[in-house]
Amino acid sequence: MNRRTFITLLGGAAAWPAAAGAQPPTKIARIGVLIIGQLDSPETGENVDAFRQELRARGYIEGRNIVIDYRAAEGRIERLSGLAGELAHLNVDLIVAVATPGGRAAQQATTTIPIVVAAMGDPVRDGLVASLSRPGGNITGTTFLGPELVPKRLAVLKEIVPKMSRVAALWQPHAFSERTMEEMQSEAAGAAGTLGLDLQFVAARDPGELDRAFSTLTKERAEALFLFPSQMLFSERRRIIKLAETHRLPAMYNGREFAEVGGLIAYGASNNDLIRRTAAYVDRVLKGAKPADLPVEQPTKFELVINLKTAKALGLDVPPTLLARADKVIE
Repeated sequence: MNRRTFITLLGGAAAWPAAAGAQPPTKIARIGVLIIGQLDSPETGENVDAFRQELRARGYIEGRNIVIDYRAAEGRIERLSGLAGELAHLNVDLIVAVATPGGRAAQQATTTIPIVVAAMGDPVRDGLVASLSRPGGNITGTTFLGPELVPKRLAVLKEIVPKMSRVAALWQPHAFSERTMEEMQSEAAGAAGTLGLDLQFVAARDPGELDRAFSTLTKERAEALFLFPSQMLFSERRRIIKLAETHRLPAMYNGREFAEVGGLIAYGASNNDLIRRTAAYVDRVLKGAKPADLPVEQPTKFELVINLKTAKALGLDVPPTLLARADKVIE
């Protein structure tokens, strides 16, 4: 069963022509790409491939009319500042940064080089743009919407695991601004209280802390898990899903990519789709558009994806009403 929901995007950028007839600049453009995860990982590879494909569709061929310099933080947010500085020092024509931490690092590195940020959380609260409709500075890009979706994810998790009373939230400190993280935690705590759940926050600052985090979940007798948005956690999704399987924890994730590789259930906008859309911004900026005038794209529709194979392995019966609402059911 596969009923696809396509992400509809707001703002003037949504009406940009896709690729037909698009002509890239005649000069060789040089862009820098700032990545949080490991450049050689399969997860990052999916993002990079999606981005490259969209660039090619718009006429940009690496080595012919565009050069791309990559910098990867290996999951360590503290490395982003130095890497962004390297890209700025190269005097690239544009910097593409993945997620809010990458955007913040690029913002600190340059106020003149255009920056396109993929999959931001709340770019206004995080201080990356003045507003979604008119960013106002040298930054624009896409957002997946952060705190607003936390209560919905927790409520859906309660539907699929109705007997749970203790749930853990896995999060990465500094994935977004302090204000956004506090709002996300507040939304989660409020939703947990409404659902009658005991909520525990378990942090993982980098990939090296994931094993410890899951050990903590087990010791605290968590009965289910849901993930806060984080590019590091997204990049480590296969490992996280394996850990959830080992600890027999039903888990709610924040993008279809998790369910497609074995996660129980996911709700949100596709991260890879958001990253793919950044190619449209790259094209516009390289042709002379200013980030200040390019609205930030935000999804208005989200996908609910359920992996029945994983549900069966966990001994869960998915309610028919939940299956009926799913955009995709993996069997």
